Amino acid sequence: MSEEFFPVVDECGNVIGKESRAVCHSKTFILHPVVHLHVFNKKGDLYLQKRSEQKDIQPGKWDTAVGGHVRYGETIEQALVREAGEELSMKDFDARLLMSYVYQSKIEREVVNVFVTEFEGSIIPDNDEVCDGKFWTIEEIESSLNKGIFTPNFESEFQKLKNALNI
Repeated sequence: MSEEFFPVVDECGNVIGKESRAVCHSKTFILHPVVHLHVFNKKGDLYLQKRSEQKDIQPGKWDTAVGGHVRYGETIEQALVREAGEELSMKDFDARLLMSYVYQSKIEREVVNVFVTEFEGSIIPDNDEVCDGKFWTIEEIESSLNKGIFTPNFESEFQKLKNALNI
């Protein structure tokens, strides 16, 4: 497999360069964009994915329905559609950009572009990307916070999501 490259961006998301995945994930804290998609059903439940044990970051933890890196040369919207298709076989959905923010973990720094959608179609998790997935009520999520089952990024983003959507 050839090496994957990410766009390097400023804090506003403007592309200012290009760097490899390996370098971006090696505590260089080079800022690069990602997309997150929060998928709600009509009842207001939120779909979460359980990350594959093969993932290099936060394996085996519950996380945002769709999350992934933007590839160099790809738009934010193209990355969102690609990642939703790769991870959950989602097609034909309307998503809206809710917010963007900078997130820093122990190994990387990202501009997170957060989208939301209501979706009642078929969701089929890809076994290489995701080992499980299900809809959670907001109450189930809240009662499971700070117990080590969610990614730290999801837990902080969930609070932002609740505030932005008044849920």
